[in-house]
Amino acid sequence: MDLTVVAYVIYLLISVALTVWVARTLSSNGRIFLADVLKGDEKLADAVNHLLVVGFYLVNLGFVTLYLKAADTVTTARGLFEALSVKLGVVLLVLGVMHLGNVYVLNKMRRRGLLERHQTPPVPPQAWTTPAPGM
Repeated sequence: MDLTVVAYVIYLLISVALTVWVARTLSSNGRIFLADVLKGDEKLADAVNHLLVVGFYLVNLGFVTLYLKAADTVTTARGLFEALSVKLGVVLLVLGVMHLGNVYVLNKMRRRGLLERHQTPPVPPQAWTTPAPGM
């Protein structure tokens, strides 16, 4: 079997496994953060979390498959490791950038929500009452 094909198989296995692991980790740990961003609405937080995970899979697995083609034919074990290190390094960087982008956007939403909560009085203003006689 050609070493280029071996590189493809190893690259796909590791990339897909990393994508699944990162998605599951972000999903389980991000749910609490989303609930806070969405003012405690657990049902909406779960729905948004699921949509983010689906989008994460689509973008990352799409990138992994588009980035599959090797520029050069792999002929040695050294070439195999070099090709895999470049491809997997780029995939890891893309996963990290996507994660940081998501956290940045969600943090902006969270801060906006916190500002709105602080600007809204906790109790609606009550009707004006006249002071008691003698005061």
